[in-house]
Amino acid sequence: MQTGNVLCRLTAFVAALALACGLNSPIASASDDPPGVLTFGDLQRTYIVHVPSGRPKGLVLNLHGAGQTGHDQEMLTNYDAVADQHGFVVAYPDGIDLSWADGRGASTPDRQGVDDVGFLAALIDRVNRDYGLPPGPVFVTGMSAGAFMTNRLACDRADLIAAIAPVSGTLGSAVPCNPSRPVSVLAVHGTADPVVPYNGGPMVGRGGPSDIVSAPAMADRWRSIDTCPTPVADNASGVDRLRATGCAGGTDVSFVSITGGGHTWPSGRFALPAAMVGPTDFTFDASQASAQFFAAHRG
Repeated sequence: MQTGNVLCRLTAFVAALALACGLNSPIASASDDPPGVLTFGDLQRTYIVHVPSGRPKGLVLNLHGAGQTGHDQEMLTNYDAVADQHGFVVAYPDGIDLSWADGRGASTPDRQGVDDVGFLAALIDRVNRDYGLPPGPVFVTGMSAGAFMTNRLACDRADLIAAIAPVSGTLGSAVPCNPSRPVSVLAVHGTADPVVPYNGGPMVGRGGPSDIVSAPAMADRWRSIDTCPTPVADNASGVDRLRATGCAGGTDVSFVSITGGGHTWPSGRFALPAAMVGPTDFTFDASQASAQFFAAHRG
């Protein structure tokens, strides 16, 4: 028992020292997995982590779309740069079969019963421990299938999540959403999205068909969950934005409609041809906007 107490104190001391010195390498972990690997549900899961210089001020999970990887999402969003500006550690996990078990039943991990909600919760704990982050707000963003997974994670584990920013994705029509506490939301969706239809209904993605909530209805659902007042239009950034502030628990819900926007990350480096996914909008920067939104909800 004494040896265990000494080890715990030593680990805490090393974590504090790493933060004080601005180190960006993980401290000794209690897990047998090497950095970048997390065994969960008898599966070896992988991820990459970006750590800013200086003392980190929070953790962001950034989830890739179907057919992509965590590294692809890192490149697409250029999120390391905005994370450095705001002091965020960013984790880019890899989904099984390049996708997520987001509840729609339209992906290999969904059909195999993979517990991605549990995996992401375990990843939050692992990164917090490995990098000596104090318990506190965690933020989640994602593109397409990653956005569906972002919404599902907030619905199921709101106890871990302070704010989310789903881009080009909503939630399966049959997926329940009963979060344990209010969550701040910045949702972004193109009105001409040819993959995840803005108006919801049937869609066919990489893993197969599903039926989804429309983007406006998803924003309405979050406003209802957070007991928000009537939203007001805010077009100062050159895009259509409905913003509801003063919601329960100090949360906010903002919905950004990119008029004519496709299935892309606004101002991102999307690799697929526009003929397949539609145009990328450059009047709105989803990475900067989400990072600023997260910084405003650190608590």
